[in-house]
Amino acid sequence: MAVHPSSLVQAGAIIPSSCEVGPFCTVGAHVRLGERCRIVSHVVLAGDTVIGDDTIVYPFSTIGLPPQDLKFAGEETRVEIGRGNVIRECCTIHKGTPGGGGVTRIGDHNLIMAYCHIAHDCRIGNHTIFANAATLAGHVTVEDYAHVGALGPVHQFCRIGAHAFIGGGTTITQDVLPFSRTSAVRDAHAFGVNSIGLERKGFSKETVRNLQRAFRLLLNSGLNTSQALERMRQENAPAPDANVQHVIDFIAASQRGVIK
Repeated sequence: MAVHPSSLVQAGAIIPSSCEVGPFCTVGAHVRLGERCRIVSHVVLAGDTVIGDDTIVYPFSTIGLPPQDLKFAGEETRVEIGRGNVIRECCTIHKGTPGGGGVTRIGDHNLIMAYCHIAHDCRIGNHTIFANAATLAGHVTVEDYAHVGALGPVHQFCRIGAHAFIGGGTTITQDVLPFSRTSAVRDAHAFGVNSIGLERKGFSKETVRNLQRAFRLLLNSGLNTSQALERMRQENAPAPDANVQHVIDFIAASQRGVIK
């Protein structure tokens, strides 16, 4: 392996020969890297941390340090990061807590831009984007292809649905609807379907129209959430659309309520 002589790799760490560890890095004894990982410089990898193939970690990021949770008492918990991720400068990704399942998990092919924070017990899917200084509190779930805008804090236990787009500077205190555009000047609001983003990802015009009809029931019909949900179920039943059903299931499972 290519390890710069200024870096400290503790005995027990697993680093394949295809990896590169740049200058002034610290790699703990229980860290395991996949093939072709690149740890650029000034990076701390600690704790029970697994990082998948082809992941790049940029300077001054830390992964696997203890969570910022006063209940944490040094228990054995971990971080699991998948393949092909890009983690830019000054990001912090903390390991899990026993009360949250013991693992902070990030999937594949995610872009985590500079100064982002992913707290304990978060569950991140695949192909997500976190713009600069996006901040996730503990126990947050982010589904596939979601985009979290810059300088946006997300309250603990919130969920961000698949293909959702959150504008920069938006404070999230409830669940963000799948496929939605959500932004705020003062209070967060959903502004309908992220139609342009969906079309760019290859969604059919029919699927986008089906989602738009469902969102109109939820956001513009004057019905409360329970009433809108029942109408959405009725209208989706004759020719079920899997994406509309995902929205229905997401709302039905919400514990904090959804942003409308």
